[in-house]
Amino acid sequence: MQRTIFSEEHQLFRASARRFFEDEVAPHREKFETQGYVDRSIWERAGELGFLCTVAPPELGGAGCDRKFSAVILEEAAYAGQTGPAFWLHSDMATPYILHYGTGAQKTNWIPQLASGKKIMAIAMSEPGGGSNLAAIRTRADLDGDDYIINGSKIFISNGYLADLVLVVAKTDLNAGAKGISLFLVESDTPGFNRGKLLKKLGMKAQDTAELFFEDMRVPKESLLGEVGKGFAYLMTELAWERTLIAIQAIAVIEKAIADTYQYASERDVFGMPLSQYQNTQFKLADYAMAAKAARVFVDDCIQRSVDGTLDAVTAAMAKAWVTELEGKVLDGCVQLHGGYGFIWDYPITRAFADARSQRIVGGTNEIMRQIIAKSMPKVIEDYGL
Repeated sequence: MQRTIFSEEHQLFRASARRFFEDEVAPHREKFETQGYVDRSIWERAGELGFLCTVAPPELGGAGCDRKFSAVILEEAAYAGQTGPAFWLHSDMATPYILHYGTGAQKTNWIPQLASGKKIMAIAMSEPGGGSNLAAIRTRADLDGDDYIINGSKIFISNGYLADLVLVVAKTDLNAGAKGISLFLVESDTPGFNRGKLLKKLGMKAQDTAELFFEDMRVPKESLLGEVGKGFAYLMTELAWERTLIAIQAIAVIEKAIADTYQYASERDVFGMPLSQYQNTQFKLADYAMAAKAARVFVDDCIQRSVDGTLDAVTAAMAKAWVTELEGKVLDGCVQLHGGYGFIWDYPITRAFADARSQRIVGGTNEIMRQIIAKSMPKVIEDYGL
């Protein structure tokens, strides 16, 4: 499929990213899965090659690129089966908060270090009892003179184990609901900042995920990101791109699963002929290919609209929910076509199946996506031109 959204420069960048993931990350997957995190040397190498914080301006250590370069990196990681390096979360979910809402001092202090891979960033949103309802978070930040004192806990924090800098979502006004939420840039060596053990997950075993605990953690007022009480609005603004990133990863995984399954079916003999010659196999793969084609067009349109600044939250929610559910359906079917081998961890399809299950949960569950869409149905219908 000829993808018209990418230029020759994007494709050259893709070739470099593909070599990096295949040659420098994939050979270490077993090690990374066993230890539960990707070595810092991989992060620093990614920074050296210009794969981190690509949208940041050159004067801050980035490349000043458009978001299509971010999409390329995420796609190539998915094609290589490498879910461990959470570069996208660091570069395209966390760092933009500093770029868009940070002070000049916050930008010059942190962005160059994040772009180089010398420092790793995480976002601490989810809480043990909060689910997808950010407005109900309990972590609190109380002003005390020139400092804020933060108390609370977070869970399911990607990059949480390695992170040097964490964007902490906290309540600065317990009675103001969503308008009482603020964001703070917190260094992980701050007294009162504690990490729990690495969480053992069904999939994405090489991507570090941890609990974080804040106990009377004192941070200066300069740690506040943006304005007091504007945190929820900031989060909602950035979530559309985050959900598009999830869809980008999902469609790339779908495409790789179809390719891997077709190759396996072509080589696997069943009752004297290749599995690929049976009508059931052909029809299943044909169904998956049709759906993948439609999903690819949808996701590429979201990428382009994000670059153009016209991507809305509802469309992003649609992409995230629909493509990740398609991902689950396709990978389940591809595992079935692999037979017993589809249940063996050494096979790429098995790892992809386990890794993909999180996609319907992260970034807001797909049930939350449906709520977003349902609340906007008048606008959805208006867009039909009816």
